[in-house]
Amino acid sequence: MNRLSFSLVAGLLLVPGYFGTALAEEVKAGDLVIDHAWSRATPAGAKVGAGYLTIANKGTAPDRLVGGATPVARAIEVHEMSMKDGVMTMRPLRDGLTIEPGQTVTLAPGGFHIMFMDLKSPLKKGGQLHASLEFEKAGKVDLTFQIESVGAKAPMDMPHDHNMDMSHDHKM
Repeated sequence: MNRLSFSLVAGLLLVPGYFGTALAEEVKAGDLVIDHAWSRATPAGAKVGAGYLTIANKGTAPDRLVGGATPVARAIEVHEMSMKDGVMTMRPLRDGLTIEPGQTVTLAPGGFHIMFMDLKSPLKKGGQLHASLEFEKAGKVDLTFQIESVGAKAPMDMPHDHNMDMSHDHKM
């Protein structure tokens, strides 16, 4: 395959909607590696959306996800969903979410997640949401969330055998 053909094919693979959603980017910030940032599409009129991702702490000290900002919503909050006595509850983590050294934390449906509060417009499948997350040590980290279908359980680019650890034994 010549260089022009390869470039054309590679370019088409990155066009959302052509061969599925573009692959999520891995972002490094300080000792953190952030990957698989995605969100679900929202229905018209929805005032909140959720964001999911994986954060690995490769350093020797803990860091904490404390919030963020995006042009498409009034605020970003870090939340936790948990099941207690058969009742699902969701609450904001006022002190943020700690990522211990050597630990990987997965924010996923049914567990820890990011809430986009007071959306200015619906999140549409195949689109992207640009946001900045704020970490206590790593600081501001710019990310692009790929927007999947309303009922998506994981991003399209995540391997199907990926272990979605939603345990709630992390420090808050």
